[in-house]
Formats: sequence, structure tokens, C-alpha cells
Amino acid sequence: MNAEPLLQHRLAITGMSCAGCVAAVETALREVPGVAEAQVNLADRTAQVSGTPTVAMLVRAVQTAGYDATELRDDVGAEAEREAAEQAHFRRLVRNTLVAGALAAPLMLAEMAGWLPALASPGGRAFWSVVGLVTLAAMMYSGRHFFTGAWQQFRHHNANMDTLIALGTGAAWVYSMLVTLFPASVPSLAHHAYFEAAVTIIALINLGSALESRARSKTSSAIRRLLGLQPRTARLVEGDQERDVPIETLGVGALLRVRPGEKIPVDGEIVSGRSTVDESMLTGEPLPVDKGEGDTVTGGTLNKTGSFVFRATRVGADTVLAHIIASVRQAQNSKPPIGRLADRVAAVFVPSVLIIAVLTALAWFNFGPAPQASYMLVATLTVLIIACPCALGLATPISIMVGVGKAAEYGILIRNGEALQRVGQVHTLVLDKTGTVTAGQPTVTTVMALPGFDDKEIFALAAGLETASEHPLAQALLDAARARGLTIPAATQFEAIAGQGVSGIVENRMLWVGNHALLNSHGIDAAPLRAEADRLAAAGQTPVLVAIDGQPAGILAIADPLKPDSAAAIARLRELGLRVVLLTGDHRATAQAVAEQVGIETVFAEVLPTAKAEVIARLQADGTVVGMVGDGINDAPALAQADVGLAMGAGADIAIESAGITLVRGSLHGVADAVALSRATVRNIRQNLFGAFIYNTLGIPLAAGALYPATGLLLNPMVAGMAMALSSFTVVSNANRLRGFRPPAQPQGHPT
Repeated sequence: MNAEPLLQHRLAITGMSCAGCVAAVETALREVPGVAEAQVNLADRTAQVSGTPTVAMLVRAVQTAGYDATELRDDVGAEAEREAAEQAHFRRLVRNTLVAGALAAPLMLAEMAGWLPALASPGGRAFWSVVGLVTLAAMMYSGRHFFTGAWQQFRHHNANMDTLIALGTGAAWVYSMLVTLFPASVPSLAHHAYFEAAVTIIALINLGSALESRARSKTSSAIRRLLGLQPRTARLVEGDQERDVPIETLGVGALLRVRPGEKIPVDGEIVSGRSTVDESMLTGEPLPVDKGEGDTVTGGTLNKTGSFVFRATRVGADTVLAHIIASVRQAQNSKPPIGRLADRVAAVFVPSVLIIAVLTALAWFNFGPAPQASYMLVATLTVLIIACPCALGLATPISIMVGVGKAAEYGILIRNGEALQRVGQVHTLVLDKTGTVTAGQPTVTTVMALPGFDDKEIFALAAGLETASEHPLAQALLDAARARGLTIPAATQFEAIAGQGVSGIVENRMLWVGNHALLNSHGIDAAPLRAEADRLAAAGQTPVLVAIDGQPAGILAIADPLKPDSAAAIARLRELGLRVVLLTGDHRATAQAVAEQVGIETVFAEVLPTAKAEVIARLQADGTVVGMVGDGINDAPALAQADVGLAMGAGADIAIESAGITLVRGSLHGVADAVALSRATVRNIRQNLFGAFIYNTLGIPLAAGALYPATGLLLNPMVAGMAMALSSFTVVSNANRLRGFRPPAQPQGHPT
């Protein structure tokens, strides 16, 4: 029985306010039968779930945990709805701040100026009773979400940031009303109302949330730009007629016209016309690319000069742009290892703070100076307010969102947070040769026949044998033979020998086409070909030996030119402190020649496809973090074995699926960019986590009164509220600094 395929669902989560909420929602989702993985992102209030359950089951689980959820779509309309909802949420927070602040500011100023009557003065109780009722109204308007959230958590046996705020401000208001209405129940020295503190804290926390919301909206700008790349309509060609249709209605095979200045709606292949296409938003490559009949075009890229008609080959969720958006979404919702510490702390943080608050209250009530009740209230209230773990919950996901989005701008698709962190830790970087260091477009440069054989003859026979092969060099032989007008005969009894070459019968003659090992394994003396083969290999060309009917017949030399920027990119990688290694199945002399041209010192050559992963494992044996860059099917095991795999975007699908990072641009500069961005992002996360931990580590003892015995100083609850509000804003603002990341310039003196 086949296993049920895993589905990917994205949910918008409402009601989350801190890291504790993230832990509660993730636990609820992971307990749903059939869920393979669930990642919750506090930064954009979403959850990414993979598994077999339905959306209804997931929503029900979230609701059972005390929150709410709705399914999210990945399209321009859905993103616009989310942006509008975020704007409405921001405006609501601003209104909450203004309403609470309109009461808090006059009360604070009047209190400081000594204009307010004492509770024991004539009319004092009446005045403070009215203030208490007005304060309650302001708290219910501006802080209702804190109290309803706390109640929901209480009903589900949980506690979160709302619990701390509701307990703190609620206790301050209840105590103040108790002092106002029943002064005899409290010692006379403790006759003080804290209405202004409660409403000021509500105002400050709303202000902090508003600032955080505004700063947070910038973190999803990369997704908005990606979604904005896709036009809403396409120009469908039907015979002599053309009409605009919604792209949702397009099917594979549809003929579409693109005019100058228009965005290409879906992926396809040009059938007529020529143009230049700006692919910079997908690849990071600024120069437009010439396109003509037979060339592929990618949805979301911009047509510059000409007009052309193309046939749609991928539509909807199958397009490159759709895959990029899905990849960015998935990575933004993932967590790197460095962020899991925050998750473990967050799971027990709020209950721990509640215990600390109780201990603080008991300590002040039993050992504090008079009036004990007032000191107890102030210290306990301050502990509850200052300890809200918003900054802790935002520290990692907000940096991941910005870092992954920034990577996408440079044509670097990061599959998950672990790959983002790991690539910056790479010490040894292993590069495949063909299609990675070289252009991956091999051409036949030399045909040399031994006496008794003809150049054209061995070329035609070898091409006939290679028609059944899928190797890139085989395609080069076929293309060159056709270009020279040779008649290509058919082959029978074809056999491919991994790492050696191919054999078979062509025109009743037994052929072997491959390397020295192939001929040696069949008892064929390759000595007459060795000198020329070595000379060609030393020049960076791959010699392909041909034997006919058991006799060496000649050599076909194939050269794959270097990518123009390989040497410069490898120089950048070395400047970043990486040891660069070349790993290839090609002839040793050829590999060495290529390595010398690009500045690589360590070479593993003539490595069978099945042994590439073993080379990676040997490099890892001494604890070195190894990255692997490749683009072919035979690179997939090595990409999977490496600590982090980087696949060239133009490579095989299986290589891309095996890698944690995909380089859409197909340049090794993308590897250097990925390493630099990873280090910047992880550094940013560490800064955020350090700030969050230090804030709570120092803030909670100060709030509890650690300095009071020595200095007589006790932290004001309103200062605690301001510190708590600003902590989240500081974390988000620090993460947004990554939006200004620019990769280091290419080193001087190297080709670009």
C-alpha cells in the first residue's frame, strides 16, 4: 500500500502574543494525527504544517489550544488581504495607545505636580472612585485583548504574555479600588492608588506592539515583491485572434504573446520572435539575457525590447516563481538550531515568571519595609510586566524572515533555517566540476585517429554509440557530429559502465568509448593513445578514447569552458576562510588543469558517482563542516551527505531536491553570497537572543527589588512597561538591519 502523500498547509494564527504561544500552538498541531511537522512563526503569526490531516482538523486543534486559525493562500490577492489586515491591526493598536494615553498622561502629570487629592482628603474617595471607573473603561477599550487572551489561556490551562499583563494591570486596578472603597482594609501607609500605572502600562505596551507591527511589516517585503512579479493576466493567441485572459485559466501548451515592457506570465518556450529578458528579480543577475526561438522563459521576468510568442510549459503552482515563493515561505517558517534554545526556554518561561512573582510578593510582604502591601504590589506588578517574553519569541524568526527574503533577492533559495545557519559554518567547500566550475556546455575540440582508422569514421561510430547514453559528454559528441553533417548509425547491445564509459555494436563493429579504465578492463592496450590523451588532459580537455573490435582507434577531445566568474568567485570563497576542493569523475590531468586555472589546490579526480558521497564522508570524519556544490544527478548522494548541499538552479531536479540551498543564478558567487549572508543572519540572531536573555536576566531581579537593600531603589512599573514595549521593537528593528545587507565586493585583480 502506498503511503499517503504529505500535504503542505499554511495557516494564519490569531491570538498569539509571545514565545509561549508558539510552543502551545506547535504542540497542539503536532498532536494532530498525521502531522509530520509543524513550525509556527511568531514574527508573521503563521504556521507551516506538513502531513495528511485536513485544514479543518488543524484549525480545530489550534482552537482547542485557545487560539484561532484560517488557511492562507499564496497569491497576490491573499497577500493584499493580509497586508490590509496588518494595517487595520496597526491602526487599532494606535487607537488603543491614544485612548489609554489620553487618560494616563494627565493623571501622571497631575500626580507629579501634586494636584490630585489624597484619598483621605474631603472628596478624595469620590474623586478616586470616578478615576477608577474611567480607568477601567480605558483599560477595557485599550487592553481588552490582554484580558480576553489571558482568560482563553486560563480556560485551556495555559499562560502567556497576556496572562502576565492582565494579572499585573488587573492587580493594580483591584488594589487601587480596594484602597479607595475600603481604606480600612489596608494599612494607612499603603493608601495609594495605582490607576495611572495600570493605564500607562496598557498604553505603553500597545505603543510597543504598534511600533513592532510597523517594523515587522517590512520583513515580508521580499514575499510581496515575489508575488508582485506575476501579472494577473496573459495575452492568449488563438489562431489569428489574441485576447487577455486571467493566468489562472491557462493550461500547459497555451500560446501566449509577450510585448515589450510586459512581464512574462508563466514558464514556457519561445516558438517565434526574439527579445532580451531582465531576469534580475529571480536570479540577481543585472544584465538582460538574449532570448530566441527554442529558448526557455520564466514567469515573472520582464520582457525588455522585442515581442515574441511562447508555449506555456509550466503553469500555476508548477512555475519556477511559484516554487521560489513556496521555498521562501517554507524557509521563513523554519527554525535553525540556534533558535531551538529560545523555544526550550519559552516553554517554561511564563510559568516560571508566575512563580517568581509569587515569591516576590511573599518576600516583600514578610520581609519588606512598611507599607508592605504597597511595596509588595509594586514589586510584583513590575516583575509581571517586565518579564513578558515577546523579544525572546521574536529574536530568531524575525531575523530568519529578513535573511531568507534577502537571500531570495540574490537568487539564493534557502530550504530551511538549518541550511541558512549551517552554510555560514562551512569550513571545506567541495565543488563538482561540470556545470559548477565549468559552463556545463562541453564541445568537441579534437578528433585524432590512429593509423588505419579515419577521423570521420571513428567520430560517426562513437556518436552512434552515444545516442543511447544520457551523459553530458555524449550529448556534446552527438551535437558536434550533427553539426559536421555526419550520418549517425544506430547502436545495439548498448551498455553503460559507471565511471568508465559505454560499449556496444555499431554497424556490426564492437565499440568501446570511454576512459583508460574502460579499455584496460576489456584487455585493450591503450598505450598508443596515452601520450596524446595526457597532453589533451594537461590542457584542460577531457580525452575520450575509442576502441574498435578490440583495437585502440583514436581520441575525441572534449572541452568544457570555465564559467567567466568561477576564478573570482573561488577567490572570494577563499577570502571568507573556506578550503575549496574540486571533486570530479573526470581525468586527473584535466581536473588538475581546471583547478589550477581557478585557484583550487585540492583535487579528487576520477571518482565514480557512487563514491562521491564517500569522499564527503571522509572529509567530515575529522569533524569538519563540509558543503557540497553540484548540479547533476550523480551529485545528489554527495549533496545529501554534505552538512549543507548547494545545487545550481539550472541543474537536475533531483540535485535541487537533495540540496538545502539552490542557486538560481547558477554562479559560484551565489555560494559566497550565501556564506556571507548566513554569517550576517546568525550574528543578528545571536544579537537578538543575547539582548532578549540579558533583558530578562537583568530585568526580573531589578523588578523584584534586588537593588533595594543596597540602594533603596525600586523599579517603577511604568518604566518596566516601557522597557518591555521597547524590547520587542528593538529586536525587530535590529533584524531589519539585515535588509541593508550587501555581499562583499569581488576581490580586485580577478576576472569577473
